[in-house]
Amino acid sequence: MFAKPFVGSLNGHIDGVYCLTKHPSKLNSMISGSGDGEIRIWEVSEERTTWRVQGHRGLVSGVCAGRDEGRFLSCSTDKTVKIWGEDTDPIETYMGKHAFTGLSHHRSDPIFATSGGTVEVWDESRSEPIHDFAWGADSYQTVKFNQVQQNIFASCGTDRTVVLYDLRTSMPLSKLVMTLKTNAIAWNPMEAYIFTTGSEDHNAYTFDMRNMASAKNVMKDHVSAIMDVDYSPTGQEIVTGSYDRTIRLYDVGSGHSRDCYHTKRMQRIFAVQYSMDSKYVLSGSDDGNIRIWKAHANEKMGIKDWREKNKLEYSAKLKERYGHMKDIRRIDKHRRTPKDIKLADSRKKEMVSAEKRKEGLRRKHSKKLDAVRRVPEREKSIVGIAK
Repeated sequence: MFAKPFVGSLNGHIDGVYCLTKHPSKLNSMISGSGDGEIRIWEVSEERTTWRVQGHRGLVSGVCAGRDEGRFLSCSTDKTVKIWGEDTDPIETYMGKHAFTGLSHHRSDPIFATSGGTVEVWDESRSEPIHDFAWGADSYQTVKFNQVQQNIFASCGTDRTVVLYDLRTSMPLSKLVMTLKTNAIAWNPMEAYIFTTGSEDHNAYTFDMRNMASAKNVMKDHVSAIMDVDYSPTGQEIVTGSYDRTIRLYDVGSGHSRDCYHTKRMQRIFAVQYSMDSKYVLSGSDDGNIRIWKAHANEKMGIKDWREKNKLEYSAKLKERYGHMKDIRRIDKHRRTPKDIKLADSRKKEMVSAEKRKEGLRRKHSKKLDAVRRVPEREKSIVGIAK
């Protein structure tokens, strides 16, 4: 109840932070890109900048780790993709036809994918894209390579679609159409076929790419669009950052968040990342600040004596054992949330319950509706699938 998850902040950017990624070779470092074209590498434990460059003339819309050690890539709305090393001059620059909105690198090959007007696949040794995919959308929001099944990647477009591609066939595999636009995609690092999307309808959906007729899980609680999603390196936890100025943490199988993080000064969140040891979460927001949070709000950091460790483990088991009891469950779930989010949440719940009640009454008094199958919650947001 009285846990303080906020650890510290990384100050330095003078514009909003719109993308974050883990450093390709340093476990303790993070790379960030801001709205004024600046790129920084941060030493997270020291809370300081170790490398910075004015990399682009437009908003930095994507950063990702490269194949070679120490190299990383960045893309921007100024229609360029750049590969960076230890120097402040780019190793390579690629010019595109459209403003880039997302970027992802193949895990082992010198290939990367970009999203923008179309989804393009580039070879590092060529100046032009080797594949160009378009399937009906005006533009694409983001693109992500699967780190386990390395030839598969996914993109989401402005036409409310999530599209899967395979490099071996050089064509799209399947297209999932949702009721509202998808803003972010994250692949589970432990399960090859599982991915999670953050949607405009305030929910995050987990899908199995082998059967996308219904979602495996729907994660609720946000009251505004989800802008970014990330898995922990263990594949057991998910963090989401939303336009409602909060971060929420979920266990992979649960439908409701186990924790909600916020501060008075924090603005709209556009980027979230887990640290490589799964103990911390980083968030980048519109106010130009990168905040560091504990992944478990009440976890004690630092060295623990064996007696203290035993006591904490015993307490955790007690909570687990008696977690079903009403008062203990109430205390365990209690979180202080900002007033406007609380009001929006209660209004949203009222609207959902009114809709359910209305449908129930319709069914009760209509013979025609009795024959219609009730649509499960995990299928409501899916319009259709195209192959």
